[in-house]
Amino acid sequence: MSYYLIKDFLQDSTLEECAKREFPYVAVITAEEFDRNYSFFDMGIDMEVEYEHPGLTKAVVNYDSLTGCFSIPDRKNLFGEHHKFSFALDEKGIAFINDDGTAQAIIDKVKATRKWRDPSLERFIYDFLERIVENDLKFFECLDKQLDEMEDGILKGEIDDVMEPLLDFRGQVLEMHTHYEQLMDLIQEFMENENGFFHQKNLRFFDMFANRINRLNDLANSMRERVMQVRDLYHTQLEVRQNKISTVLTIVATIFMPLTLIVGWYGMNFKYMPELERPWAYPVVIGISVLIVIVSITFFKKKKWL
Repeated sequence: MSYYLIKDFLQDSTLEECAKREFPYVAVITAEEFDRNYSFFDMGIDMEVEYEHPGLTKAVVNYDSLTGCFSIPDRKNLFGEHHKFSFALDEKGIAFINDDGTAQAIIDKVKATRKWRDPSLERFIYDFLERIVENDLKFFECLDKQLDEMEDGILKGEIDDVMEPLLDFRGQVLEMHTHYEQLMDLIQEFMENENGFFHQKNLRFFDMFANRINRLNDLANSMRERVMQVRDLYHTQLEVRQNKISTVLTIVATIFMPLTLIVGWYGMNFKYMPELERPWAYPVVIGISVLIVIVSITFFKKKKWL
């Protein structure tokens, strides 16, 4: 369990100091600790905190508190289990109910890097949310670089099967898009300020974060289109390759058509075919066949069909 007061920086504190409510506070506690010290936080009787099985990232406005959950995808394994924890806040402070240390790790980053000229609960929440998405731009840059390499490989014919990695990239982008949509819903609840917990002048912090999430969401949508473009390029290259194969097969069939005619002609069992009795007939037919092949290949190359 950790307790902090929001002053010029996050100052280590105790539950008793936070309960005095002289300064905005931040608490990181387990579900058991929250149940045991529920009355200390004095957030009203209408508070329902979903901390046993947190769901999606969301915020719920209660009569005199605001509760909700965070569901943060692991950037190293977007298809794995999300980091989930709950929160409850009012105008005096915010409590994170978390057993796996995710919220504590984020707060440690805020504590280590932030000092505030005008400390407030709103500014802390902004910095906390910023830490959730701070490396996402780098994530998309890395993904874009992988797509560029894949695109070059497709054009050079060095990559034969890209559908599986493309589906993986598409799934990652969709996962991030969903995450941003949920964060946007949460921040809009904060911006509504229905209970008047936040100072009007400090709502600009939430607006700043909403703008950043919109930009990241636009980037996710652009990246999804990039994935589709690479997929279309792959399909186009497959069609080109198949067309080349079809062209070669057609040319081969065309070359052998007159040869097949010759075979069929001399395969007929007519009695009177005088050239069959000539000693030069066999080499002549061979020569004519070779000449047909040479002329056909020369013609197709001249037409740039080969």
